[in-house]
Amino acid sequence: MTAAVHAPAAALEARDLSARLGEAAILHDITLALPSGRWTCIVGPNGAGKSTLLKALAGLLPHRGSVALLGRSLADWSSRQRAQQLSWLGQNEGSADDLTVWDVAMLGRLPHQAWLSAPSEADRAAVERALRATQAWEWRARSLGQLSGGERQRVLLARALAVEAQVLLMDEPLANLDPPHQADWLDVVQALVREGKTVVSVLHEIAMALHADELVVMAQGRVTHQGPCADETTHRALEAVFDQRITVHQLQGQWVVLPRLRP
Repeated sequence: MTAAVHAPAAALEARDLSARLGEAAILHDITLALPSGRWTCIVGPNGAGKSTLLKALAGLLPHRGSVALLGRSLADWSSRQRAQQLSWLGQNEGSADDLTVWDVAMLGRLPHQAWLSAPSEADRAAVERALRATQAWEWRARSLGQLSGGERQRVLLARALAVEAQVLLMDEPLANLDPPHQADWLDVVQALVREGKTVVSVLHEIAMALHADELVVMAQGRVTHQGPCADETTHRALEAVFDQRITVHQLQGQWVVLPRLRP
């Protein structure tokens, strides 16, 4: 198990964060703090800059401004230290099709292993926990190339979980997952938060995003609102960023999103 890290109030902080992709400015002077031990979901229309923001927070994209991880500037972490404390699951990630499910999940343990060393008992235990959590344990001897898109996504999630990082960043983690396995993913995230971990995700599934603790609402490379998912002001900001084409309601104790019918 990874040694516990005393996390500050904010797991990730950005100040005056800007980023470009080629000649296009994507993020514009974003300042925000993402709370520790909570699940924050980043939402907004296509092209809002959600994935770019997540990559910049992970240190995967050149940017202006500053990013702090667990109270320390991202630049002050060594690559190994950062990989131990910040786990990443990106969009459309792949791995060699001839690798077994077990080997793919074991890749998540590389930050904890000495160069060319064999996996330890702790590594094997972490991988088993991750594969069981994502219901991929039974396929551990199968190759990745034998799996469906949804099954591969669950294995890649297991790889991210196996790191046992304090902070997990996930970009569209529900891609290719059917509704029952989306519900399973939600259970995994809520369990991580109960353990004191921090989860930050980008989701297109707004109804699922409303299960998070906080929403960061984005449009045109800027944060338009950040607040608790249960707050009415957050719901109004969410409706506004989608041009009032959706409405947020409570149904049987859960927040649901419905299309707004035009008169």
